[in-house]
Amino acid sequence: MRKDPLSWIEAELEQLDQAGLRRRRRVRQGPQGAVVVLDGRELVNFGSNDYLGLASDERVKAAAVAAVQEGWGAGASPLVSGYSVLHQRLESRLAEFEGRESAVVFGSGFAANMGTIAALVGPGDAVYMDAKNHASLWDGARLSRADVRVYGHGEYRQLERLLERGGQYRRRLIVTDGLFSMDGDLAPLGELVELAHRYEAMLLVDEAHATGVFGAGGRGTAEHLGVEKEIPVQIGTLSKALGSVGGFVVGSRILIDWLVQRARSYLFSTAPPAPMAAAAMAALEIVQTEPIRRRRLLESADYVRAELRRQGWRLGPSMSQIIPVLVGRPETALEFSAALAERGLFVPPIRPPAVPEGESCLRISLCASHSSGMIDALLEALAVLAKRFLS
Repeated sequence: MRKDPLSWIEAELEQLDQAGLRRRRRVRQGPQGAVVVLDGRELVNFGSNDYLGLASDERVKAAAVAAVQEGWGAGASPLVSGYSVLHQRLESRLAEFEGRESAVVFGSGFAANMGTIAALVGPGDAVYMDAKNHASLWDGARLSRADVRVYGHGEYRQLERLLERGGQYRRRLIVTDGLFSMDGDLAPLGELVELAHRYEAMLLVDEAHATGVFGAGGRGTAEHLGVEKEIPVQIGTLSKALGSVGGFVVGSRILIDWLVQRARSYLFSTAPPAPMAAAAMAALEIVQTEPIRRRRLLESADYVRAELRRQGWRLGPSMSQIIPVLVGRPETALEFSAALAERGLFVPPIRPPAVPEGESCLRISLCASHSSGMIDALLEALAVLAKRFLS
């Protein structure tokens, strides 16, 4: 009998089980929101990226439903016949919202990151990566076939030393998240801008988790830190605070035209359904007209961090709506997450490879739709865990 060529997988999965690293998908019944039903159990949801509570907002849903009446699937690549009027309008709105000349929409933030990096650099070039950049940025850097140079998380002085030694490269690209998705801290964008200018490097900032949340206008960490006019390549997603789906890049007209010509994840993917563009435009309107959502969200985050530190938890450098409660071992993260679920709270356990070895955590994602009662219930449950495990 011929041996199954995939027989090795079972042993590898068993190893993941033993290490507490195997993932299992949960089935959500009903809408995304502050309360969700996962695998038949109703839980207060602290595991979502729906930071402004727009994924199920009636205005966002209504915009998508109205657009669906004209059709769903795009049917082709944007460069064939998949680029609709709604896609075009969304790109214009994004450029206007971000104060840039132009924008292009991808099927996902992952696709935007991968395609953009590989379109900007290649063999003979260098990509300078923060050690804690998102996986999509890492995959884009590897796909580009440029040399990848890594600097410690937020260590801009180490980046400077790498740039000093990298004068032989044709092009150089500094890549960073604006708001880091696991630690919840912000990149030192002021220093990165200065280094990019001094060493004539391009600078790419992924604002996926900051768009809609940070900055007076909700444009992200670059606006919040006062350097948005100095960021030549800015990437964001529509699937987090904006409650829709897709990714986007904003910048100069010449940059966007180049990406349309050379970003393979744009050229060779069917365009996302046009109704997602209608939903995203409705969400953008809410972001601009209801700043109270992000103010309330960040105030809640300040309160939760202060209370958790008082309880004795180690939180790392978080300064945003993303609050990692560091517990160390994957098994501990799983145990704590299960204990919280017994109290009606969903706080996902985050384990390698999403975080480095030894940094497994409970990742609390706060949303503007969380009530004070929900937040207090979370804090009370964590206080019980703290008394059991930290004393």
